[in-house]
Amino acid sequence: MKKSKWRWEEDGMTVTRTTPWTGPGCHNACGLLVYSKDNKIIKVEGDAETPFSRGRLCPRCLALRKVVHHPDRLTHPLKRAGRRGEGKWDRISWDQAYDMILENVRTIQKEYGPEAISTWHGTGRNVWHLGAKLSYSGFGSPNLTSLLSGMACYGPKIVLSSMTTGFLPLPDVSQMFADRYENPDWTHPKCLIIWGNNPVVSQADSVRGDWFVECMKRGTELIVVDPRLTWIASRAKIWLQLRPGTDAAVGLGMLHVIIEEELYDKDFVENWTEGFDKLKERVKTYTPQVVEEISWVPKEKLIAAARFYARSKPAAIQWGVTVEQHKNGMSNLLAIQDLWGITGNVDVPGGNIISKPNKFYRVPDFMWGWKDLDREMRKKRIGFAEYPTVTIAHPDLITDAIVTGKPYPIKMAWIQGTNPLACIAANPRYLYRGIENLDFVVVLDLFMTPSAMAMGDLILPVSSALERDTIRAESWGNAWWGPARAINKIIQVGECKSDEEILLEVGKRLNPEAFPWKDVEEMLDFLLKPSGETFAQLREKGIPEYYPFEYRKYEKGLLVGGGQKGFNTATGKFMLYAPEFEKSGADSLPYYEEPPLSPVSSPEAKEYPLVLTTGYRTWGLFHSEHRQIPELREIQYYPEVEIHPDTAGKNNIKDGDWVWIENNIGRCRQKAKVTPTIHPQVINAGHGWWYPEKPGPEPDLFGVWESNVNQCIPGGQQGPTGWCAPYKSSICKIYKDTEGLE
Repeated sequence: MKKSKWRWEEDGMTVTRTTPWTGPGCHNACGLLVYSKDNKIIKVEGDAETPFSRGRLCPRCLALRKVVHHPDRLTHPLKRAGRRGEGKWDRISWDQAYDMILENVRTIQKEYGPEAISTWHGTGRNVWHLGAKLSYSGFGSPNLTSLLSGMACYGPKIVLSSMTTGFLPLPDVSQMFADRYENPDWTHPKCLIIWGNNPVVSQADSVRGDWFVECMKRGTELIVVDPRLTWIASRAKIWLQLRPGTDAAVGLGMLHVIIEEELYDKDFVENWTEGFDKLKERVKTYTPQVVEEISWVPKEKLIAAARFYARSKPAAIQWGVTVEQHKNGMSNLLAIQDLWGITGNVDVPGGNIISKPNKFYRVPDFMWGWKDLDREMRKKRIGFAEYPTVTIAHPDLITDAIVTGKPYPIKMAWIQGTNPLACIAANPRYLYRGIENLDFVVVLDLFMTPSAMAMGDLILPVSSALERDTIRAESWGNAWWGPARAINKIIQVGECKSDEEILLEVGKRLNPEAFPWKDVEEMLDFLLKPSGETFAQLREKGIPEYYPFEYRKYEKGLLVGGGQKGFNTATGKFMLYAPEFEKSGADSLPYYEEPPLSPVSSPEAKEYPLVLTTGYRTWGLFHSEHRQIPELREIQYYPEVEIHPDTAGKNNIKDGDWVWIENNIGRCRQKAKVTPTIHPQVINAGHGWWYPEKPGPEPDLFGVWESNVNQCIPGGQQGPTGWCAPYKSSICKIYKDTEGLE
């Protein structure tokens, strides 16, 4: 087949090249070949000609056909007929739905002000910039948000990287080259630290796990920092089994060893970094002995890891979302990035590269439309004054406003690509209390979820990745590094519409001047204009185009305007600290702080002696999605909590028993997975659980209150900068279920 083709006929079927960036869940841009006939998806295969994935696919992609054609798909707009949560709906037309939206928006704007409308999103994918445009230019509200406490997913990395290097650093595993591992300019890392990440399973943030395995085949040796002995940790040269929430201490301990033993790159530190003397002073107290007492990592292992990383040239670090999901997450990140900063593993082959290719497609990010708000309205963004580095409405403060009406009431929610009661909301029963204070709620989704059932007044059916024309959006600007891809519509399911179609049609009704495009393709052409291409031209490429990539861009004047050498930061140097944090009253250097609920900091620890970590990834599920798909539920049918055999024995728990996980915030019910791969003082619970097979109307809400571990996670515990929250470091007790729930 020709690489230029994006669609052709084969064996009586139409074959379409596309990518699954948008819903259902995915953070990558793997190449798909989708076979269809008579408006039906027949099969999905990996596209071996796509350099990104080389034909490899996860079970979720292979099961896309079952998602698209699932009998429970939402296929037409629904208007609530009974009370909220009762499960009674009337089918209406799209025009009726749009009229309903327009009427309610105008009423709320008039009675409470545009700021009373809040737009909610979950995991980013392709909808963040769309929701931003609708919120700012359509509703006239500054309150775009996620309900993830502390925005503790990827956003902290982006903000920190923009302060310290200007662009997001990624481990160099050859992803910038179309010929990948055969490229003569690339070399594999001699040492690769995988920190708070299980990439073989999660393959998060456009960094695939098989790339690490390919590096291992070529000689890369691993250090894995993880409280669990994962498959990849079992193959590491050094495994640092830390106590959840102590990442900053481990990072500071490694920095202590490297600086004290003068293993750092003196030339890079002297010529290209800012703040080394401050950092050197800070790490003095974080001796290996002190770090062992904090983190449970044996000092001998910590020293060995620090020496191996510092002496390996090149070396790289892959940091996962786990690092951000602690109250002290920003310091975790800062300590880790200082490791590659002081060792000079910055933008070198096999190190941590800066993700700015020579030419890149940059569509508007989550600030698209912000200029349409006047200065006074911008200041009304909830959290604007408290957290100046958080550039959306603050999730925890928005939740408070919904419940308490302070600093002002939130009266309408536009919920797009998120299922907060089941997935992202910390202490979701607190959010649930505020539902009655919302006058109007619109939910956009592929399926009826607990959040849609409990909250929705109007349900809009959204197209899947195989039912829309759009682009794989570089929605974080300096973050997502991958080449632009066309997502190509293959079939039409019911009356479903893409997020792009809904944005444009609602926007035109609310503020036609801000939404001047006649159709989605014209809007996509506008978004792609900086690249000099149209959507049709991008689509015709078929295989994504990889542009030349250069290393050591800071030496060549490729990061700062005008050819000036250095980094795209306030000082032009790689910043080993973050002065901007001081605006929020936070420490600008990395430091360690106990989690708010821990065996050390909590009086409640006597009753709840175990450390609770949550949110591990599984092969077949993406957050709260895919529970309807039998083939994916077969991989893991019930939620599982990992527990060490010794801890299980002390609590009379056997493998497969239903157990309660409980603390001073709440409790949930999961099945015990007894395994020696977890520390005896730690349990590890699954997240995002609900049961589509159970009754939807209240009080059941598809069983959302049964197994949702976020009921044990405190809300309102964001870090001092407003970023990060303790999803992965809490306390609990565990005991066998004797209540006999089905």
